[in-house]
Amino acid sequence: MTTASPPSRDAGPAGTTDREDGTQEHDVAASPVAKRALLVASGATFLAVLDTTVVNIAFPDLRADFPDASLAQLTWVVTAYTVVFAALLAVAGRIADVIGRKKLFLFSTALFTVASLLSGAAVGVPMLIAARALQGVAAAGMIPSALGLVLQHTPAARRQVALGVWGAVGSMAAAVGPSLGGLLVDAWGWRSVFLINLPLGIVIVAGAARLSGDTAGGRRLPDPLGTLALALGVGGVVFGVTQGTDWGWGSGRVVGLLTGGAVLLAAALLLSRRHVAPAIEWDLWRSRSFAATNVTSLLFGAAMYSYLLSTLLFLNAVWGYSELKAGLAVTPGAFSAAIGALVVGRRVGPQSQWAAALFGSLLFGGSCAAMYLLLGTEQRYLGVWLPIGVVAGIGIGAALTAISNAATASLAPERFASGTGLMMTARQIGGALGIAVLAAVLERYDVLDDQGYLRVFLACAIGSVAAAAVAPAIRAGARKSA
Repeated sequence: MTTASPPSRDAGPAGTTDREDGTQEHDVAASPVAKRALLVASGATFLAVLDTTVVNIAFPDLRADFPDASLAQLTWVVTAYTVVFAALLAVAGRIADVIGRKKLFLFSTALFTVASLLSGAAVGVPMLIAARALQGVAAAGMIPSALGLVLQHTPAARRQVALGVWGAVGSMAAAVGPSLGGLLVDAWGWRSVFLINLPLGIVIVAGAARLSGDTAGGRRLPDPLGTLALALGVGGVVFGVTQGTDWGWGSGRVVGLLTGGAVLLAAALLLSRRHVAPAIEWDLWRSRSFAATNVTSLLFGAAMYSYLLSTLLFLNAVWGYSELKAGLAVTPGAFSAAIGALVVGRRVGPQSQWAAALFGSLLFGGSCAAMYLLLGTEQRYLGVWLPIGVVAGIGIGAALTAISNAATASLAPERFASGTGLMMTARQIGGALGIAVLAAVLERYDVLDDQGYLRVFLACAIGSVAAAAVAPAIRAGARKSA
């Protein structure tokens, strides 16, 4: 299998190490350009994932600055980003594979930096919401093109290690967002949550500009009508699920969003079956392994995103922790997630990624079940919460990295960004479903009642076990590539 992207012109000769089977393996660390690609891609991914959770902790500060804004309006500060991000991920992956990963990466990262400046300088809630939506557009382009850059500049034999590092950064960003956000808001106010992106974004763009670009692969831009239907369909479903609890699941707006989104998704699928440059590449799902990674990603995403939010809410509402203290309390799980990701990336072979996804999902599911069984109103952080949270983090890092590795192994190199965009879209849709389940469960209980949160932890355990049940289906791709 050959890649449509040429080797980087500024890459020096890579070092090699002898493997047990007698073949030689390229050493990523020996190539400066491989390290640079991984560094800028990981930095961009950290920013994109971080901004899905870092703003949650700033809500009290936002309400103080904008007292005339309703809570419903302020929730759009989060929703505008997540909905647009989810809606455009698959589309952005296709575009990256057509126009070039570097070109889309540079544009998206620069746009994200500008949108962060606009968010931090917002003089009103409407401007902040619009800037957050623009951030979502940029983030959707950053993720698949970032991974494409890593895979383009990394020797095939060492891609799994690079993916482990990339996965570790993404896992840390999702988990460390609340604590980092709490520290920033506590010290400098809510605007610092966005303005911190400016120097980082500039450094990332400067580093990526030094990388060589990939040549055009002769592929056409996706069908514009099907692409529009796909983006609006995913956006409608995610937005409808996100607002279901606030607006009521039987309300006309929610039913309209869910129904309209489903119809548009069906239209995008039908158009994609007939178009020479489809918005959705059906043939990717002919791979049993790739299809299984998408289902696993959706189920695990539902459990993970619900867990990340419910743990903060539990610590704040039931145990009485401040927002900052609650964010710091979950931080050890962020670091253990990075460890889990690195171990899978460095130590687990391609043919065993399905087992790592299975193990990570079960480890995380078991941790959620332990929280359901052992937590209560009594504060037991060191004896109960901390060890469970660390184990849960290991499970999250291991599962996310194994799913990404397995998906990449089932794709041709010239379709890395397209496939990654689809897989990440599945995870974001799963996350929206998980948050909706969390909101629906908590709505039945008093906000200070621990029973609602415990039932959410039980639902997270069930979702993660369901992801583990699908993971063995990934073996088909592992056997083929072994």
